[in-house]
Amino acid sequence: MCKVNRRKFLAGGATFLSLAAEAELLAGPAPAMMPEAGQVDPVTTDVYFHEGSLSDNADAVCNNGWIIFEDYVLVIDANFPAGAKLMISKIRALTDKPIRFALDTHHHGDHAYGNQVYVENGAVPFAHTGVIEEMKRYETGYYDSKPGNWEDSAKGRADVRASKLKPPTVLYSGEMIFDDGKHRVEVMHLGVAHTHGDSVAWLPKERILFTGDVCVNGPYNYVGDGNVGQWVETLDAARKLGAQIVCTGHGPRSVGTVLDDQQAFFKALREQVGALMAGKPTAEAKAQIEPIRAVLKANAQIARFVGDHGGWDPFPSQVEKVYQELTGNKLAALMHERQFARHVHARSHGLAHV
Repeated sequence: MCKVNRRKFLAGGATFLSLAAEAELLAGPAPAMMPEAGQVDPVTTDVYFHEGSLSDNADAVCNNGWIIFEDYVLVIDANFPAGAKLMISKIRALTDKPIRFALDTHHHGDHAYGNQVYVENGAVPFAHTGVIEEMKRYETGYYDSKPGNWEDSAKGRADVRASKLKPPTVLYSGEMIFDDGKHRVEVMHLGVAHTHGDSVAWLPKERILFTGDVCVNGPYNYVGDGNVGQWVETLDAARKLGAQIVCTGHGPRSVGTVLDDQQAFFKALREQVGALMAGKPTAEAKAQIEPIRAVLKANAQIARFVGDHGGWDPFPSQVEKVYQELTGNKLAALMHERQFARHVHARSHGLAHV
């Protein structure tokens, strides 16, 4: 997990949407009739989405999804312990089928710290093998003798203090498939992106994609634990699936073009950093951050991914990360920005004591 980090779609398949609903979906990323954050969003038959909140003291922080199969329920992302309990209560209002599996799309606490709650309710947490490798790096309180991210998070979250870290106990390396003949969910690792262990969940019949933080819908990208260049390639793989509905890791669910938009943001960021910063002295390079921000903000396709000045401003740390990837050098004057981004992202995602 990281000390840092983050914050809606439908399609025909086994059950088809009405033409009116389909037209409403394709009209834009946030149709007027779409449920608000914090409400259960029935994407299509047996498939649900729930938009989390990045507001202070939110129980459900990341976005969640669940699929009701013939004999059990599969949950996308464990959330925090409080968020896990909230999701379980909302699932129980819809079905009494057992919740058997909880997918951690990556290792960050707002997506994985609720694992123990799911275990206590009969579910098995599972993830890509990269999640365990990341946890071994960051969860030193569990794998070693010194405090790690869980312990830092517990300082500010009572639900974390009252629970315990439970790493996923079922791991996959390529893909993992759930199929009852009616619904099919293909859980895949498409490559390095937000982290080195990201999973997406693809419903090919309904053409619905749950992305975790491989794709977000707003200025919520934290780049410190992944690789932006490889992220662009991973988004290419996600785009090729042909999703009509994309349930992002943070922000409203959207349509397939949100993958294009997020990829375009990262491409434009890399182009601008390469053109305006590479080869310049540190002071001159740092002076290009705001001009780059202005260029990206002026692009209507990607403006919503660009952070603003203020409490949660990931943009300088994104610039620094890309600069390091492109040049192999650390931009010394901005190194504090990445650590600041870790702190602020952690704070905004309920991960740090403040």
